[in-house]
Amino acid sequence: MLENLRDIIENPDIIVNTLPFLWRGIQLTLMVTFVGVFFGFIIGSLVGLMRLSKSKIVYGIATVYIEAVRGTPILVQALFLYFAVSDFFGINFSALQAGIIAIAINAGAYIAEIVRGGVESIDKGQTEAGRSIGMTSTQTMRYIVWPQAFRRMIPPLGNQFIVSLKDTSIFAVISLGEMTYLIRQYVSTTGDPFMPYIMLCLGYLIITIPCMVLLRRVERRLDV
Repeated sequence: MLENLRDIIENPDIIVNTLPFLWRGIQLTLMVTFVGVFFGFIIGSLVGLMRLSKSKIVYGIATVYIEAVRGTPILVQALFLYFAVSDFFGINFSALQAGIIAIAINAGAYIAEIVRGGVESIDKGQTEAGRSIGMTSTQTMRYIVWPQAFRRMIPPLGNQFIVSLKDTSIFAVISLGEMTYLIRQYVSTTGDPFMPYIMLCLGYLIITIPCMVLLRRVERRLDV
């Protein structure tokens, strides 16, 4: 370890040389996470509401989706999308497309449970009050239940965003050029893993810590 530290002090260029790889990786990591979680929220909202349906078929479809996704690693889901889907269905996803879809599908299952829990946490009297003044069930959900439920969903949604962000690191196996992949490529050319991997850890912390701080501030402001 002391020898590695001495090498870093004597040769600081390795830090400077790592920065462009790290910066490119951070940009792609954030893009994949934002887009993936955005579509994951849409999927999760629909599936979460399906889980509240009185129809056994609708409820069953939502349950199968949630359990199937939560019961398999996101790594397997990404490999399936990138390799198996193209082989079996002839649909060729790029690494970027496979990564975004994997994040959306994976996050969607967890967000569905967040949505279901958020809606169920609202007192049923709120729904009854909406219906008693002539609102339809859709209007009651839209104007009374959903705004209150969404407020309670914010902390777990923020946590899911951070989890999904860290999950992007496994997409290195499908050659998606996010942070982990680019730093691995850099290490393979230099043969020096010590400082680049420290920089990689710092790269994730640079993203996740502000997200956590922002999330805490939002929680305090909304008093949730």
